[in-house]
Amino acid sequence: MRKVPLTESLRIIGQGVGNWFAERPIVVSFEVTDSCTCFCKHCDHGGPRDMSQDLKPADYRRYVEALRPCVVQVSGGEPLMRSDLEEVVRNIKLPSGLPYTILVSNWSLMTEERYHAMREAGINQFSVSLDFPDERHDDFRGLPGLYAHLSELMPKLSAYGNDDIVLNNCITLNNLPHINEVADKAREWGVNVSYSAYSARRTGCRDYFIEKPADLNELEKQIRRIMERMDHSHWIVNSKTTLEATLEYFKRRGTPGCKAGLRFLVVTSNGYLQPCSMQFHRFPLEKRSEMVEKFTQQNKCDECYVSIRSYLDKSLPRLSYESISGHFSFKPRSAFESTSQS
Repeated sequence: MRKVPLTESLRIIGQGVGNWFAERPIVVSFEVTDSCTCFCKHCDHGGPRDMSQDLKPADYRRYVEALRPCVVQVSGGEPLMRSDLEEVVRNIKLPSGLPYTILVSNWSLMTEERYHAMREAGINQFSVSLDFPDERHDDFRGLPGLYAHLSELMPKLSAYGNDDIVLNNCITLNNLPHINEVADKAREWGVNVSYSAYSARRTGCRDYFIEKPADLNELEKQIRRIMERMDHSHWIVNSKTTLEATLEYFKRRGTPGCKAGLRFLVVTSNGYLQPCSMQFHRFPLEKRSEMVEKFTQQNKCDECYVSIRSYLDKSLPRLSYESISGHFSFKPRSAFESTSQS
């Protein structure tokens, strides 16, 4: 994964440290629509929904200016269902270049033209779901032809050399034996890969949760193999501490100490604040401090270790170190561009 060069790095790190001490969120996920093109087996967002109450593009500037996140996820539902998504992103981006902006999508509606348009609008990274390294992905997502679409589009777009595409593999009981094959597929397509953990809280279904001893042993074997590969690769972008914590999450059947609503939060499609996408305690923007008091400080939920949490579930020194070593660079842009072209 291409690192962010000096000027941008300093802005992101400075904003993140400031937010930590000011008790503002470091990462905000804007769920720009609840509507989706897929019917995923592990998700509670599926199929078309009423989009008439979705926030307008200009509305997002107020949220960004109030919350001042250093990282934003633009998600859904399927965000590419919005024809005005580029304008949404332009309103999220401030003149400083912050926040670092990630589009979280299934890519069913992605085209070569829209990829370039989203980059021009301000998307820094594309996070694309991939559950299986073959057509089983279509069955799990409820959308025939999706894997073939990704297979054609991924290598074409990675050939531009922007190094800004990351496959996200949500580890479930179903795809457990194949998570290293997903890493192989990422390398074949010339893109990156990141891993996150399935949570039964979203749908109430534990059929995909890994908890039997034999399955946990397989999970440990698979994760140890991923970590070994990280010593000789650049396209697996998790930190080792995150992978270790993901393994412990499944072994313990949960991870306490969640800081949802404080370190990260969700803005719903119609403009309410939620602590996370699986906790439906809603607050208006002006009452974020009330959300921290009434939810975060009382929160006993330990039922997920999704990527947005796993990235932030660390001490400030550890988070800063992993951000700098894994994502940010202290090279000036000129040296950065020279290195990336060599």
